[in-house]
Amino acid sequence: MKKLLFTVCAAVILFSGCGTVQSIIKSSFPYTTNLIIPATVVKDKVTSASSIAGSFDESVGNINGNKYIKEVRMASARLISTNPRDKSMGMFKSVKIFLSTGNSGEVMVASRNDISEHIGSELVLDIDNSRFLDKYVKGNVIKVRMEYVLRDGLDQDVSVKTSLGFSAAPKNK
Repeated sequence: MKKLLFTVCAAVILFSGCGTVQSIIKSSFPYTTNLIIPATVVKDKVTSASSIAGSFDESVGNINGNKYIKEVRMASARLISTNPRDKSMGMFKSVKIFLSTGNSGEVMVASRNDISEHIGSELVLDIDNSRFLDKYVKGNVIKVRMEYVLRDGLDQDVSVKTSLGFSAAPKNK
């Protein structure tokens, strides 16, 4: 009985195709990047920092997986202080996250206004999942730009990890 159940499960996974597997991977492994907030940034002024984002599946060589998915949307976005680890994200008054590729324009995917001064070292952002982001995730490069306003000046540079989660549907062949 166990062998039959295992065989049926294996067949379902096999016949469900690469699209299902890739949509699970995109939904499970976020794109991350580290952004540096320099100590020289002036408070109450709109400033930005940008970097190229990568994901776990790309780092293990899964470069063709994107052709098996469609209808990619934002699922989550958060900021985490990494250096110093205990730096409160309350240093920001507001934050906006934008995505772009080398060939396309920029699109805002997450934001947060009126951030509490004592929020802690992790900040969950409000996402905009009203549009499909296929052309960004399926591109060769995802550039993340964070536009922010600081509450106060900084004593030292601060490193912030940006973690962007996506959801995707399998693409039928």
